[in-house]
Amino acid sequence: MKLARKFIVALILGVTLVLGAYAWLTVVGEVAAFEADMRRDQHLLGRVLAAAVSALWSIEGETRALALVRDANEAESELAIRWVWLDAPPGDAHAPRIDRKVLDPVAGGTELSYVVRGGGGGDGFLATYIPVAVVGPRARTGRVGALEVAESLRAEEHYLRWTEMRVGVTTVVMAGLCALLTIVLGVYFVGQPMRRLREKARLVGLGDLGGPLDLRQRDEVGELATEMNAMCERLAEANTRLASETAARLAALEQLRHAERLTTVGKLASGIAHELGTPLNVVAGRAKMIAVGDVAGDEARDNARIVVEQSERMTKIIRQLLDFARRRGPQKSAHDLVQIVQQTLTLLAPLAGKRRVTTRVESPADGAPVMGQVDVGQLQQVLTNLIVNGIHAMPGGGTLSLGVRRERARPPAGYAGPGAAAEAPAAGEWLRVSVRDEGVGIPPENVAHVFEPFFTTKGVGEGTGLGLSVAYGIVQEHGGWIAVDSEVGKGSCFSVYLPAEAPAVREAA
Repeated sequence: MKLARKFIVALILGVTLVLGAYAWLTVVGEVAAFEADMRRDQHLLGRVLAAAVSALWSIEGETRALALVRDANEAESELAIRWVWLDAPPGDAHAPRIDRKVLDPVAGGTELSYVVRGGGGGDGFLATYIPVAVVGPRARTGRVGALEVAESLRAEEHYLRWTEMRVGVTTVVMAGLCALLTIVLGVYFVGQPMRRLREKARLVGLGDLGGPLDLRQRDEVGELATEMNAMCERLAEANTRLASETAARLAALEQLRHAERLTTVGKLASGIAHELGTPLNVVAGRAKMIAVGDVAGDEARDNARIVVEQSERMTKIIRQLLDFARRRGPQKSAHDLVQIVQQTLTLLAPLAGKRRVTTRVESPADGAPVMGQVDVGQLQQVLTNLIVNGIHAMPGGGTLSLGVRRERARPPAGYAGPGAAAEAPAAGEWLRVSVRDEGVGIPPENVAHVFEPFFTTKGVGEGTGLGLSVAYGIVQEHGGWIAVDSEVGKGSCFSVYLPAEAPAVREAA
C-alpha cells in the first residue's frame, strides 16, 4: 500500500473511532439523563402521595387511603401508581411487580428505584418504591406497605432510537467530510509529491540527473526534494569528474600497453635483424651477379625470382613487426585462435631459435577452427608476453608448447567478467590458450604476485614487471582471466581463458 493511501486510511480510521466513541458516550449519557429525570419525577410524586396516604390512613382508614392511590393513578397518564404489600404473594392484586428479595431495603424504610428491561415481547419499566408508614387505630399490624410508582420505558426507547439515529447520521456525515478532506489533502500534499519524488528517483537510477524537481512545499517533503536536487547536482559533478579521470586513466593504460609493446619489439629486434640477415645476403649476392653479368638467360631470371621471393619474405617479417608495434584502439571480431597463435610464433621464431627453444602448437584433433571474439593485436601482445617469458624461463633451451582448445571451467575468486555479480559464477564452456614451458618454475610465494605491476624476478634490464599486469588487464577486458600453474624445477603453464563463441556465431564466422 502506498504511503498516501496508508496515511488516508489511518486518518479515516482514527476519525471514525473517535466519532464512534463520542456517539456511544453520547447515547449512554442521554439514557442516564433520561432515567435520572424519570427517577426524580417518580421520587417527587411518590413522596407527596406517600405523605398524603399515610395521613389519610391514620385518620379515615385503609379504604379511604387506597381510594386516594387509585384516584392518583387515574389522574396520571404516564405513570402507574399502586399500593403494594411487600409480603403479598405473587398474583395478589397488591403484590409488587418485581422480586420480593429486591425490595428488602424498602422493608427497612429505604426508597428504591429499579429498572426492568423489556424481554420476551414485553415493555421494560422503571419502578420506584416509597415505603409508607401505616399508623393509627385502623392500620393493620405486622405488614409493610409501599407506593409503587412505575413508568414504561417505551418513551425512553423511542428517544434512544432517535438519539442513535441523530448521532449516527452526524457521525457518518462528519466521518465522510473528514475522509474527503483527508483524501484531498493526502493526495495533494503527500500522494502527488511522493509520486514525483519516485519518478525523479527512477530517472536518477537510469542515469538522468537533469531537470530539478520543484515541489513548492515548505515542509519535510519539500526539503527532501531540495536535498534530492542537491544530490543530483553533486552526482552530475562527480560523473563529469569521473568521466575525465576515466578517460585519463584509459589513456595512461593505453600508453602503458603501448610502451610494453615497444619494449617487446626492442627485445625482438636482434632476432629479427638476424632473421633478415640471410635473405639480405641472398638478395645482395644474386643482384650483384645479375649486375656484373655473371649470369644470363634463364639463370638470370631464376636469380631475379629468388631476389623477389627473399624481398617478399623480408617485407612480411617487417610488416608483422610494424603491425605488432602500431598503436590502435581495440577492435574485437571473430578470429581463429589457432591462427593467431601460429602468427605470433612466426614473429617470435628468431628469438626462440637464438635461445635454442623449440616451439609447437597443439591444435584440436579434428582440425576445426577455434573461433573467439578478440582484438588480434591485443591478444598477440598477451601471447607475445607469455611466450617471451617462457623462452626466458629456459636459459638452457627446451620445448615451449602452446595449446588451443575448448573446455569447461569455473571463474576464480575475484573474477570481474560476465556473471561476476553472482556469489559463485557457474562453470561453463571457455576457450583456453595455454603456454607451457620446461623452465625453472615460479616459487609458490611468488605465484600470487606475478600479475602485480612492477613485480618481476628477472634480472636488471630483462623486464619491467608490467608485462603480465598489462596482459591480465587485456584478458579481463575480453571477459576472461589468466590462470597460473607452476612447479619449481619443472616449468610453468599460463592459461588464458576467453569467453566461448555461441554456435551461431561460430557458423557465421
